[in-house]
Amino acid sequence: MVYGHTDLKKDVLVEIDGTPYRVTDYSHHAMGRGGAVVQVKLKNLLTGGVVEKSFRSSDKIQSAEVSRAKVQLLYKEGDEYNFMDQSTYEQTTVSGDILGDQARFIAEGSEVQLLTFQNRVIGLEMPNSVYLKVARTDPGAKGDTATTALKPATLETGVETNVPLFINEGDGVKVDTRSGAYLERQK
Repeated sequence: MVYGHTDLKKDVLVEIDGTPYRVTDYSHHAMGRGGAVVQVKLKNLLTGGVVEKSFRSSDKIQSAEVSRAKVQLLYKEGDEYNFMDQSTYEQTTVSGDILGDQARFIAEGSEVQLLTFQNRVIGLEMPNSVYLKVARTDPGAKGDTATTALKPATLETGVETNVPLFINEGDGVKVDTRSGAYLERQK
């Protein structure tokens, strides 16, 4: 598939010179008689580096042929994550460096999409929010449910975030996987 310059929106995967990139930022500039230019920030999915590029209306950009496999996290050992493909039952070990910051929100047994490019794991796709259990936090005081005060909490995956005072150890909380922010108590 080939993209035009207006198709380059956030999170679109493109291939430039044989390397897969994810669009992380996008801005459209009308240049009067010169035509429109799209300025994008691209994250290299192999190295993690970020580059800025401009594309004109005449430019054609190749989409990245990235395959997605639904996998389940079996266990984490050090900085290595061991996944099992849900359709083939094959196991894959992936370094945390490749998975990036979102890997810290994966609890054992969680299902995510593993991205591969030319048979090489390049990252993962997760939902924007996940439910995790609170592993450690100070006990909340009775009657503190009406305030917006927050206290630190450590979640089951080791992520630290701030939660309302009424949240206790063992409670499930919904967390934004992009920012790590508390969203709501699990019902």
